[in-house]
Amino acid sequence: MDAVTVSLEVSGLAFAYPDGHQALFGVGFSIARGERVALLGPNGAGKTTLVLHLNGILTGGTGTVTVAGLPVGKRHMAEIRRRVGIVFQDPDDQLFMPTVREDVAFGPAAAGLRGTELEERVDRALALVGMAGFKDRPPHHLSFGQRRRVAVATVLAMEPEILVLDEPSSNLDPASRRELADILRSLDVTVLMVTHDLPYALELCPRALILSDGVIAADGPTAGLLADDALMRAHRLELPFGFDPRSVAATPGRP
Repeated sequence: MDAVTVSLEVSGLAFAYPDGHQALFGVGFSIARGERVALLGPNGAGKTTLVLHLNGILTGGTGTVTVAGLPVGKRHMAEIRRRVGIVFQDPDDQLFMPTVREDVAFGPAAAGLRGTELEERVDRALALVGMAGFKDRPPHHLSFGQRRRVAVATVLAMEPEILVLDEPSSNLDPASRRELADILRSLDVTVLMVTHDLPYALELCPRALILSDGVIAADGPTAGLLADDALMRAHRLELPFGFDPRSVAATPGRP
């Protein structure tokens, strides 16, 4: 993959926790700028450990992580954390201010933005997620789906290179799930989506990685991986009853 087009490159990443548990064993992959990639795998596969390396929350193992050409490390940490935005599974983990506007403004303000520039950044981020009319509302007065969209806006306000989403469809009703999918398709950012929702991965991500026992077990078109019954069984991945990825992938407009 041409270095100019790479948003994220992970090479030989291995990591063990202080108690001796080895979570990653030489993980390696590249994601091109603008790709939407699903990170799949059973519980305990190492997905969270991997994600926490992408913006330097975890360090100290072996191997390298590079974001838009910058190695993840102390020298570039502030810029790395601006470029890699993580949206947590529970939006209440990242919404803590009295109003939506203050939550979305928090990151850019901490980075030094003030005045008109800050307000424009907040307005752009909220417009991207369809929440422009909610700027003065307390986050806790919003529905769960609306709070998740605001949580995405807090990350987009930092103008990241990569948007990492942890189980973005969890606890959403069908309408909110569809609305979030429409938003994610419209964004001009690289997306890495960690999910157990395999139909959502197929809907949004043309490519998927399967992380299993701390290694990348498969990397390819999402539809092909989900249709491989032996691969799915080997890595404890199960589709919903009656869901056939072959028929969905053949539908016009699907990845």
